[in-house]
Amino acid sequence: MTTVIFHMEGERIVGFTVQGHSGYADEGSDIICAAVTSAVRLTECAVNDVLGLGASVKVRESDASITMKIPGGLSEANETTCQTLLAALMVYFASLHEEYPDHISVMEEE
Repeated sequence: MTTVIFHMEGERIVGFTVQGHSGYADEGSDIICAAVTSAVRLTECAVNDVLGLGASVKVRESDASITMKIPGGLSEANETTCQTLLAALMVYFASLHEEYPDHISVMEEE
C-alpha cells in the first residue's frame, strides 16, 4: 500500500511523505503508483522550479519514499500559492483513496 502523510503545523501544510508501492499491479504497470508519482513530481516542479521556493526533497529508493519539506518565512504570496498547491495535492490523493482504498492511504500528522 502507498501511504501519504501530510505534515502539518496547525492549518499549514509544511510537507509530505509518500512511501511504498500500492500493490495494484506489477511495478511498471501500476496506475496508482504512476498517478501518485506524477502528482508528486508536478507539485515539486511547481514549488521549486516555477516558484523557486527551495523546498527540500529527499528520495529513498530503499523504502520507495519521497519527502518534501516547505521552508518557512515565505512571502505572503508564495505561502498562499504553495498552500494552494499542497491542498490540491491532498484533495487529489484523497480522491485516489476513495477510488482505491486498499491501495493508498492518506493522513495528516502534526
